[in-house]
Amino acid sequence: MEQRAYQKWTRGLLLGLVLVLTACAAVVYRVDPCFYYRMPTDREPVFFSERYQTAGIVRNNPADVVLLGSSMTANCYGSQLETVFGGTGLRLTIPDGYFSEFDQVMGLLMRTHPPKRVLFAMDTNIFTRSPDGVTGAMPDYLYDASTINDVKYLLNKDVLYYSLYALMAQRWDEGEPLDKGFSWMDTVWWNHMTALEEYTRPDIAPEPMPRDGLLADAAKNLAVAASWAERYPEVEFDFYFSPYSILYWDKIGRMGETDAVFAALELACETLLPYENVTLHGLLFDRDIIEHLDYYCDYVHHSDEAGALALEKIHSGTDRLTEKNYRETLANWHDFVVNYDYDKFWDDYYWYQFHTPADAKT
Repeated sequence: MEQRAYQKWTRGLLLGLVLVLTACAAVVYRVDPCFYYRMPTDREPVFFSERYQTAGIVRNNPADVVLLGSSMTANCYGSQLETVFGGTGLRLTIPDGYFSEFDQVMGLLMRTHPPKRVLFAMDTNIFTRSPDGVTGAMPDYLYDASTINDVKYLLNKDVLYYSLYALMAQRWDEGEPLDKGFSWMDTVWWNHMTALEEYTRPDIAPEPMPRDGLLADAAKNLAVAASWAERYPEVEFDFYFSPYSILYWDKIGRMGETDAVFAALELACETLLPYENVTLHGLLFDRDIIEHLDYYCDYVHHSDEAGALALEKIHSGTDRLTEKNYRETLANWHDFVVNYDYDKFWDDYYWYQFHTPADAKT
């Protein structure tokens, strides 16, 4: 008698557990907070996690031109891509991304909706760092080709939480168009004063980094980028060195890393330029952008206005690096940044002199 009661209780418990899990899976499937199955059509999407949601964005938004990069691309928009390059545009952002993470996005993109052109932001801080530091924050099961492990999405406490969050956010009318998803343009003040305030000027290093100090890690990351050109020969790739502000050059100069960074940039040119479907752009050397600190909120991140200008320069080829000009370009830029007057940014008279109308000075 007791055994039958125990069996009945066990069956009831298992049935209850199945019902709870089924209900959780149904909520996740219906809300689909990571857009794994579909983009919402009856409401604006709610954006909360680039690594979780980019897979769904890729799956459900085919585009002719795709921009992929770190937070440096967050304030560029698909609509800007469409204006400059034509066709449909899509921006994909993995903040502080590692090349292995970008590779996962690229693999999914090419399996689902291969674009005609891919723009990739080659952040110097990212392509020169060790790939061993990757955190494992990327939900691999959302990016692989298997459907069997969808259960990891449907029965996931984090995704269930995201579902509830998305429902509440939509109730509060906090959704936004895909074009502006993950953009933080309106959350900071884009101004030279903010850029300088957010920049902590390092002490001068007692010894410079060896010229080859970054090459081993850069080579590993560049091998990933080069593999895209090899694996997808029908796709045009525009790689560009992200336009960090002039304060970046002050920072690496004071840290003794200038020669090491230029060696890594040279290696990038040597690695990528031989591919016929690759174009490389030196926006990191474009004075129209990087010296205009009103485009920035810190020493690297730029506004959507600067992003639009960068896209136009990529399209026009203004800063294009070739096998014929890259050595001279890097040498000239090395001389420029080494001899630049960075101290002027901390001179009170500088902003009066350069940012006050001429008639107001007299």
